[in-house]
Amino acid sequence: MQLTFESTHPCVRASTYSLAPATDRPYVILFDPQGKRRAELFALAGVHTLTGRDDTVAVGAWTVEEHPGEICLSLTVASSLWQRKTIRFRCQAERFSYEIEVEGRGDLTDVTYFGGYSSAHVRWGSGHFWSWHDWKRGFNPEPTSQEQVFFNPAASSAIDLGGVPLPGKASWFFTPPPFAFAFGLGKRWVGIGVEAVPCANRYSQLTYRAQSGGFAFDLSFDGYTHVDGTYTLPALGFDFAPDAYAALGCHVQALRDQQFAVSPHTADLPAWWNEPIYCGWGSQCHVAAMAGERAPDFARQPLYEEFLGALEHHGIVPGIVVLDDKWQLTYGDNRVDPAKWHDLRGFIDAQHAAGRKVLLWLKAWDAEGIPADECITNAAGVKLAVDPTNPAFEQRFRESIRVMLQDYDADGFKLDFTARIPTSPGLRLYENVWGLELMKRYLSILYSAAKSVKRDALVMAHTPHPYLADVLDMIRLNDVNAGKPVNPAMTHRARVATLACPSALIDTDNWQMPDKAAWRAYVQLQPTLGVPSLYYATHIDSTGAALTEEDYALVRAAWAQYRKEQACTG
Repeated sequence: MQLTFESTHPCVRASTYSLAPATDRPYVILFDPQGKRRAELFALAGVHTLTGRDDTVAVGAWTVEEHPGEICLSLTVASSLWQRKTIRFRCQAERFSYEIEVEGRGDLTDVTYFGGYSSAHVRWGSGHFWSWHDWKRGFNPEPTSQEQVFFNPAASSAIDLGGVPLPGKASWFFTPPPFAFAFGLGKRWVGIGVEAVPCANRYSQLTYRAQSGGFAFDLSFDGYTHVDGTYTLPALGFDFAPDAYAALGCHVQALRDQQFAVSPHTADLPAWWNEPIYCGWGSQCHVAAMAGERAPDFARQPLYEEFLGALEHHGIVPGIVVLDDKWQLTYGDNRVDPAKWHDLRGFIDAQHAAGRKVLLWLKAWDAEGIPADECITNAAGVKLAVDPTNPAFEQRFRESIRVMLQDYDADGFKLDFTARIPTSPGLRLYENVWGLELMKRYLSILYSAAKSVKRDALVMAHTPHPYLADVLDMIRLNDVNAGKPVNPAMTHRARVATLACPSALIDTDNWQMPDKAAWRAYVQLQPTLGVPSLYYATHIDSTGAALTEEDYALVRAAWAQYRKEQACTG
């Protein structure tokens, strides 16, 4: 790494990039190793609060600090909202990061990186400014219902915590993946991702905003981060790699290297965690479709005994059984519904006797059956979610986990609906914990409580973010998009999950399938992605097609080969 000066302006040259502040405008130029201009980064940023929008009103001169392994370019500016803003480019041999520090007081709403309002340069006018790029292609790791992994960088894209099957919000599959995009630079890619110290992941969405000839990034804090004094915002790190997935992997490794996320553990995992899974949801859906009723109404003990009996009759022997939505009386309390399960403990005992483990399905955040004073509410007092920051709810949640693992003797949990995490402004909760930190709080309670009852309890979720890697054991790839090609979509999800949480096992899921042909193709792919998972016992629910002996033979063969490979690697 080399530092030079051109017209008193610093320039940093590294092996994978060069950075040089422009001499006539508030931009920093990003060059590739061949000296080609790849981006003009608007340096001033906008740090907005509930009070108003941040306008940069005066700009100082660039300063340089050299440290072992790092050159830091700094710029101090004046703001309409803050007493001071400091911009830093921290340059290292193969990567750099962009950092914003503010001094003052306010409640953060949105932070605009590489864009924002400025009236500091009369020559360039005033208003909102943008950065320029020479990206050829964009990459968003977050699965959506459109399954568009790559996108035109002239269009906007977002990575968020939540999602529902509605226009513009159909991103509930991973909640969240890493908050990082990648962009093609000819034969190289640059990954750009959020880097925050532990406890500072208080954001809910990262948006790549694009318009003709310009771009910026927005990080949403929703008004829940109070600043009183000096505060350093999460940085955006730049990593360079030969392809998009490698760039994502570099971002994840950078988080670990800086101790912003845990490193993969090497401890031996319980052997049963690797066993093929049977989840009854697809079978429930088939029964419901035949009856014209709701699938949750068919999470019943007699039906599950029938489902497993049908599988056993055809030589299908899962090692894990998942009791799905809605075995419980209420989603919030997770006590068994005696009208559906006359002897849940007896059912689980029977599975244990047969050499199988049992996971119970949980609906994250749902406040059904929970008092309002233990919930996150909106300004009208409507219960939106349970409140994991509330000591009363935490105590209730921990006790329900004890009951499920000790009294019912279940072996772990399949956590679903994490996408329903609250993300609106103006909500009321006990403690000011927000964004990714709120997700971690919820998962931490579940995980620690489960492990305190059973050390080998398995906790499964669809939250493949490196910051959450220490509060889960298995990543579920989540529902299949029946309207899109199944195998490419699930392969992408598995790649992202493995990069984000390499110590976690992968539950490959199996529902909803568009038809039997797609199901058969995926059954054969599943063992290459992770733990095989089967959601059907007798029929494919979407078409009503019955499983034949040939279909059962396909599952038997796939599972047998998978178990053989596990035995060899184990």
